[in-house]
Amino acid sequence: MNPTPASSTPLILASSSAYRRELLGRLHLPFTVDVPDIDETPLPGETPAATASRLARAKAAAVAARHPGSLVIGSDQVATLDDAQIGKPGTHAAALAQLQTMRGREVVFHTALCLYDGRNGSSQLEDIWTIVKFRDLPDAELDAYLRIEQPYDCAGSAKNEGLGIAILERIDSTDPTALTGLPLIALTGMLRRAGVTFFNL
Repeated sequence: MNPTPASSTPLILASSSAYRRELLGRLHLPFTVDVPDIDETPLPGETPAATASRLARAKAAAVAARHPGSLVIGSDQVATLDDAQIGKPGTHAAALAQLQTMRGREVVFHTALCLYDGRNGSSQLEDIWTIVKFRDLPDAELDAYLRIEQPYDCAGSAKNEGLGIAILERIDSTDPTALTGLPLIALTGMLRRAGVTFFNL
């Protein structure tokens, strides 16, 4: 018998990401997906951590407004190098430029997580840091990697859940799934505080 959220409260993932859907599915909780439609442009002068946190909260709130009384999960990730945001490259040339800039260096990924409780309007918000050391690889290897995986919709141009792991030297994080996009240790803590039961004893 699958566990269910407290009082059968609907659980909704506010994301279009297949990776986040797969990660949430690991918890064996019934959930649905609703994609938020928000502007993800950073605000002038906004720090990377603030951008990620604001967008995670905005995604959850936007979906919660369409589903009163639900528990809604919002998450956003911002990669940073020298305190500057590294966005999604969009093209091969931009992705190669990103990897050339990051090789041999440490990049900080801010993965913000928000759980909005539509039963009382409260929310829990956390920013999980992941420090990633990129290997110092030649242009030919970086170019070959990009042509195989084509991670052009991924901030930092490297998917650690795929071949991107081969261009990374080290990953430091307190929450191992944060880099993929949904920090499950933080999320399970939030869900427990919201009354969600994971095991039927």
